[in-house]
Amino acid sequence: MVQPIPQAGELEPIERASRDELQAVQLERLKWTLHHAYENVPHYKHAFDAAGVHPDDLRDLTDLARFPTTSKKDLRDNYPFGLFAVPREEIVRVHASSGTTGKPTVVGYTAKDIDTWANVTARSIRAAGGRKGDTLHNAFGYGLFTGGLGIHYGAERLGCMVVPMSGGQTEKQVQLIRDFEPSIILVTPSYMLNLIDEMTRQGMDPAHTSLKIGIFGAEPWSQGLRSEIETRAGIQALDIYGLSEIMGPGVACECIESKDGPTIWEDHFYPEIIDPLTGEVLPEGSTGELVFTSLTKEAMPMIRYRTRDLTSLLPPSARSMRRLAKITGRSDDMLIIRGVNVFPSQIEELILAIPRLSGNYQLCISREGHMDSLSVAVEARAEVCASLSDGERAGLSRELQQRVKTMVGVSTQVRVLDSGEIPTTATGKAKRVVDTRPALA
Repeated sequence: MVQPIPQAGELEPIERASRDELQAVQLERLKWTLHHAYENVPHYKHAFDAAGVHPDDLRDLTDLARFPTTSKKDLRDNYPFGLFAVPREEIVRVHASSGTTGKPTVVGYTAKDIDTWANVTARSIRAAGGRKGDTLHNAFGYGLFTGGLGIHYGAERLGCMVVPMSGGQTEKQVQLIRDFEPSIILVTPSYMLNLIDEMTRQGMDPAHTSLKIGIFGAEPWSQGLRSEIETRAGIQALDIYGLSEIMGPGVACECIESKDGPTIWEDHFYPEIIDPLTGEVLPEGSTGELVFTSLTKEAMPMIRYRTRDLTSLLPPSARSMRRLAKITGRSDDMLIIRGVNVFPSQIEELILAIPRLSGNYQLCISREGHMDSLSVAVEARAEVCASLSDGERAGLSRELQQRVKTMVGVSTQVRVLDSGEIPTTATGKAKRVVDTRPALA
């Protein structure tokens, strides 16, 4: 049944519940989820039995730490439908990852799951300032990627008029923003920069469009990039978080009142922070790997799924639920260059500190002889490309090289490109890292 979504800023009761009330809901739903997974998914029955635990062993939320984690490899090993907990005839939709290497990860949804997803996404858009009657420009990719349809159903549930643009066709995107006058846009932050540059190219002032709110996700982005988007586009920029294995977009979202990190909708998704090496649950406030357990999913429950995102849990602020700190990187994409640990987000912050460079960049790691080498391709801002001389480009390259060497501790080669030269994928994501090193034997 479609649940009504509160309007005009009215919160759902669970959003202002006490901690005790919220934890009682979590414990009840977690007990159901563990039994549902154990009784209907052979992988979980085997994993629980091998770890010597049973769903009945969960008497308190802290008991969840005794249960085994789930990884992306488990999804691929059970490809395509081995982790489904309901009969195939009850599945109404599947989504899948892009699968750049190996098998894609496949997720399934029952009709109730789709309804739940629409509700939490509607809650997310409302938290970010969206209201019934708003026009929402959805530039997340439609198809197997969860972004487009996940946002679409939530926006309609909230009562927005949705422009289902999807990704690509940058000139047309700008035309529709000009003609349809949406107040909200949902898109990846890297592609928002492309839209801003295209507005400038068309003679528009990006800071004086109808847009008031930008909700950005599907890739990590820094506080510096938030400031750049807000300044150049004249909008409020908010962070939405999700991943297909857990549900899709709408797992967490920033609130317009505070803009202090995405609030996790803890009545549906239970978070933990673990040590990425030992798997030990870390104390509240510690930085480590984010792990999620779904609490209400029917088709494909996820038990302690390792997201590989490195972050920490923050106390509640605008809502009664905990927040995510900014994601600093991933436990599986840390780059080790000549013994130095490097995260792409570190490089992004240094790029955005140079006014004539944009937030679009790509890191390439190669091996020269026995030594690893890092090169950085970065786009100049659209409005300065035509006037940049070769000498100025070389100067910008040297400036970024020096900053990376000083702040990160690794030598780089830097190329300053024109706007639009770094490609994005079909879903609008920028491929931030290209690693051409041969695989270790």
